[in-house]
Amino acid sequence: ATIIGAPSSTKNADRARDPEMHQTRKGNQWFFGMKVHIGVDSQSGLVHSAVVTPANVHDKHPLPDLLHGNEQRVYGDSAYASQKELIASKAPRAKDFTNAKVRNWHGEVNEAERSKNRNKSRIRARVEHPFNVLKRLWGFNKVRYRGLAKNATRAFTALALANIYLARGRLMG
Repeated sequence: ATIIGAPSSTKNADRARDPEMHQTRKGNQWFFGMKVHIGVDSQSGLVHSAVVTPANVHDKHPLPDLLHGNEQRVYGDSAYASQKELIASKAPRAKDFTNAKVRNWHGEVNEAERSKNRNKSRIRARVEHPFNVLKRLWGFNKVRYRGLAKNATRAFTALALANIYLARGRLMG
């Protein structure tokens, strides 16, 4: 998922923020807006599903909408570590390759898990390429409209164009 910012100002005709957008904290910084969650094919790097939510929705909640059921492997960060049953029910043939938590309840780092997570993250990095195209090339790092529906339509269109951009070499050759 990636956060798309929205204006937090109340200097408009309604004297209010967009009621469908919410705030969230990432690290020590607060953001106001929405999140775009995507499912990406690890072989081609193309987006096959997308969901738009307010920014305060946890990344694990739109997971059922991102799985299409024919996955062979499911990669995800440690936010999806508690979703093993959901992944098994929505994608029964898929192997779960989500990152595990590397710290135990004493705060000690498990180096074996850390090494496994690093190998999984190399494949997970392919998910970031559509976000790069979406935010850097198409300039979709701030919302343009009020409400999730209009911004979701814009996000889905931009992701479709990102797929064409990412597959341009295969399409041309």
